[in-house]
Amino acid sequence: MNQVATISTTNWIITIAALLTIISLDFAWAVARRKKDTSMREATAWSIFYVSLAVAFGLFLSQWLTSREQQEFFAGWLTEYSLSFDNLFVFVLILTRLKIDKQKQQLALLIGILIALVLRIIAISLGKAAIEQFEWVFFIFGAFLIYTAASLFMESTHGEEAEEQEDSRIIKFLRSKGLKPFTIALLALGMTDLLFALDSIPAIFGLTENVYIVITANIFALMGLRQLYFLIGGLMTRLVYIGKGLSAVLAFIGVKLVFHAFHAVGVHEFSGWKIPEVTITQSLTVIVACLALATIASLVSTRKASVTQ
Repeated sequence: MNQVATISTTNWIITIAALLTIISLDFAWAVARRKKDTSMREATAWSIFYVSLAVAFGLFLSQWLTSREQQEFFAGWLTEYSLSFDNLFVFVLILTRLKIDKQKQQLALLIGILIALVLRIIAISLGKAAIEQFEWVFFIFGAFLIYTAASLFMESTHGEEAEEQEDSRIIKFLRSKGLKPFTIALLALGMTDLLFALDSIPAIFGLTENVYIVITANIFALMGLRQLYFLIGGLMTRLVYIGKGLSAVLAFIGVKLVFHAFHAVGVHEFSGWKIPEVTITQSLTVIVACLALATIASLVSTRKASVTQ
């Protein structure tokens, strides 16, 4: 990977202040409307707002970073945002199983996501420290992503019954400690996202080593997750191939990380075969193509199924 650009303290302060302001307004809105149902119109408006905000931020990066960093942000944000769909599936299971009132779901999701943000920033810091000290850790990241991709592909093919049973055991354990359903929901949402971070953090470090981009991409991906939960409730059952699309993305990034690890340790050829260096433009193209194909194939497949029924 290329040399990491340096972000000035001023840009860090401005970015953090702006994001904290937006998160605070979102939190105040969720608290004010905690006893009201979230309408599709409201969820759509907020989802469009957060997607537009992420796109605007990515475009504005050209003011202090290069076009390469712009592409890294969009590739990272798209990957994290897409991986968050898996979070949503599990969030639905948790909130449904705990029978959390629909009015309280909005607040539970927001607090759970805020907990996830803190946990992810910690995970990102640890990941960056490991990379700086031991570049060979990319071999581990790459192998783990390839393994995760294979597991996700199998789960999307055979279903997620085992995962649901595991979630039930976690919830039963928390209930046995006398915790209330709302508190259990918050803890379960936070723990679930921490588990998902084990996949997403290595994935985004496979696209960029710039901590500024890693953190902002994760924040923008998580900030719109609450509204997306209410927006795609009915659509989630139609995205039957999104798991396969995500597995392709993770496998691609995993292979890219392995290639980068070889270059990092000074191995540029293997048995006469020159190990390629995957550019960020190629990465962004593959990510967009995989997700677009998975979404289109899902919608076409489920539409045909609904017509024949």
